[in-house]
Amino acid sequence: QVQLVESGGGLVQAGGSLRLSCAASGSIFSINAMGWYRQAPGKQRDLVASFTSGGSTNYADSVKGRFTISRDNAKNTVYLQMNSLKPEDTAVYYCAVRTDTRPYWGQGTQVTVSS
Repeated sequence: QVQLVESGGGLVQAGGSLRLSCAASGSIFSINAMGWYRQAPGKQRDLVASFTSGGSTNYADSVKGRFTISRDNAKNTVYLQMNSLKPEDTAVYYCAVRTDTRPYWGQGTQVTVSS
């Protein structure tokens, strides 16, 4: 099993920045992809950014140029740097990893951007 612990959410004004962190533990040898999703009230949970073991990255069109996903393999941690935040970025953000057998989700962290 894989356990994920998220941190870094909070309340910021439009134009501000936050960095989310997600630390993985357990059977981390089996992880082959990591990423971030977000879900606003009443809406679907959507992919924000992700990467694979090959180093490729993928971003939602709405965050390209503002968000950056990165990874520290020594710490088994994935980050999401969020700059130039907009009110429409307000959501619960979830870390997610994929193993050879199943996906795992973090507990979620609230990001609120005020105008």
